[in-house]
Amino acid sequence: MADTFSQIYIQIVFAVKGRQSLIQTSWETELYKYITGIIQNRNQKLLAVNGMPDHIHILIGMSTSCCLSDLVREVKKSSNEFINSKGFSKFKFYWQNGFGAFSYHRSDLDRMISYIQNQKEHHSKKSFKEEYLELLKEFRVDFKDEYLFDWIEDIV
Repeated sequence: MADTFSQIYIQIVFAVKGRQSLIQTSWETELYKYITGIIQNRNQKLLAVNGMPDHIHILIGMSTSCCLSDLVREVKKSSNEFINSKGFSKFKFYWQNGFGAFSYHRSDLDRMISYIQNQKEHHSKKSFKEEYLELLKEFRVDFKDEYLFDWIEDIV
């Protein structure tokens, strides 16, 4: 739309089904490039993508023409098919249902990009569960425990 202006920055977080550590360092860069292509083909601006073996973070500049749920659904579905068709995992790969989405101010972007780029260092001090619960509380997102990700330590 010619008269619509926006500045929307969203961090998207989602996990491997069952929070299994299936994303391997040997192919994670290829996965992130593939996800970058999906996001750019949807005319969204990818600012950062990185993660851990059991989850990923994506930071985007979102246009008003985008429906976030549709974008995440496409990223998860297409990347899931990509991983399985390439045979990257010896197990059938699936993303877990749902995702987290958190908005940021433009002044937070450098900090958030650095945070996402340094996931491995960050998670040497804090688990994904701790990180995710902190995000939900920091952003005052109402949630019910039964609708959060399946945490491996809760399953085992």
